[in-house]
Amino acid sequence: MKRLINKVKLFSNNNEKSKSIEEILKEKLLKSNFEIVDNKYDLAIAIGGEGAFLRMVKYNAFDSETYYVGVNAGTLGFLQEISIEEIDTFIERLNNNDFSIQTIGVQETKVITKGKDISNLLSLNEIVIREKNLNTAKLNIEIDNEFLEKYVGDGILISTSIGSTAYNLSFGGSIVYDDLHTLQLTPVAPLNTKSYRDVINSIIIPENRLITIKPTDNTTDLIISVDGENLFYNEVSKITTIVRNKKIKCIRMSNFSYAKKINEKFLSEK
Repeated sequence: MKRLINKVKLFSNNNEKSKSIEEILKEKLLKSNFEIVDNKYDLAIAIGGEGAFLRMVKYNAFDSETYYVGVNAGTLGFLQEISIEEIDTFIERLNNNDFSIQTIGVQETKVITKGKDISNLLSLNEIVIREKNLNTAKLNIEIDNEFLEKYVGDGILISTSIGSTAYNLSFGGSIVYDDLHTLQLTPVAPLNTKSYRDVINSIIIPENRLITIKPTDNTTDLIISVDGENLFYNEVSKITTIVRNKKIKCIRMSNFSYAKKINEKFLSEK
């Protein structure tokens, strides 16, 4: 049987623990006749925590042909599939094609300013929209060009399914299985008074449904955080975001269980 993965690139955090694991992993991969390369690789492996995985995917420009996986050398490591103790088993399964491929939806966002400048952004976890000086944000929200609400509050977080366990969870959003390619609209400290009525819970939206955000009432200067990176925009007229065509491929071991992962990462005392 022809091996699916042959050429590997390692992406490591710049700390002692991650570098040590990188050397161990590199040695074991070479012993199993994998090539460690910098270009034209089949598999990209992130060694570290969530940030390492996000940086790896961004480095690869969210390339849909590359396979991705992570070795957890951080704390929570929800994106990281392989624990340090599982490295030998991981390499054996990699060698025998004993794994599955899961496609993960990528969030595609377009920011349009009043000067008609357009920025196209990709994110794996989420975007967060806030007023530039962190004042109250006032935003008209539409789903597939149908008006949903005039939101008033600290900001709006729009997460992917895989990002549902990240920043989204801190604001009371729902956990969504990451093989569902959804977006989740989660309000950040919404106002709910006689003057303003906001949806106070998150809304889960299927793929291929376009979310449009139109700033109003002098909220046109914005901070848009894209997977934790803050970008500043003046005179924004419209933001659109969707999960549609763009996907990445993540390697899953044959014993992967999302329910088990939720239990291990959030509920287990170990």
